[in-house]
Amino acid sequence: MKLLSWNVNGIRACGRNGFLDWFEKEKADIVCLQEIKATPEQVDENFRNPLKYHALWNPAEKLGYSGTAIFSKKEPLEVKYGIGVKELDREGRVIIAKYPKFTVVNSYFPNSKRDHSRLPLKIKFCKKFLKEMNKLRDQGENLVMCADWNIAHQEIDLKNPKTNKKNAGFLPEERAWMTEFIEAGYFDTFRQFEPEGGHYTWWSYRPGIRERNVGWRLDYFMMNEEAKGRLKKSYNQPEVQGSDHCPVAIELKR
Repeated sequence: MKLLSWNVNGIRACGRNGFLDWFEKEKADIVCLQEIKATPEQVDENFRNPLKYHALWNPAEKLGYSGTAIFSKKEPLEVKYGIGVKELDREGRVIIAKYPKFTVVNSYFPNSKRDHSRLPLKIKFCKKFLKEMNKLRDQGENLVMCADWNIAHQEIDLKNPKTNKKNAGFLPEERAWMTEFIEAGYFDTFRQFEPEGGHYTWWSYRPGIRERNVGWRLDYFMMNEEAKGRLKKSYNQPEVQGSDHCPVAIELKR
């Protein structure tokens, strides 16, 4: 089974830059999107449920902002929107979809902002997220969690760690929470296959930045330790254009 995750930075803009071609080529079982910046009513039918996949939309109340979506070949057994953090649930940041063999959690974590003004709210979201994942795990769920986590966990996860230690996405509080999350029994799928740096999923739009691979790794799949035996492959698709992020993927044994 192939699962893909992509912060499209606006599904309409990404749609003008090859989204459907990518979607049709990949033929994934499940595709999770973050930062869709649209409601189903605002997009063409081709984007509402591409290739007639089952579509789950969780747009933000504020038009043109945030939001998540899941497209899957099979209809999920159960669906939940949000994790109980009211200020952020209205921004459409989480979809939890239960399938027969695992539960997919698609999330768009808040940005702490340049002045760190949203850091307390982000940490509140992070802590509630961990609590909710632990609940699902205690119920026997195998979790496949994909997100734009908006956190570069280790120094190898961004090109210039020394000059970014006070910048959102690499703040000590954010990195400490990610360590806490992993130590609670979850793992970063990409790092099971690639221990080295130089692999990023987000680049600034400034000229030449992506070409020189001056990036951050903010997007990845996590799973709970009990499900590790199902993981077959985990990789990024930095060659795919259309957003300032690139898609990330995992393949699972059926």
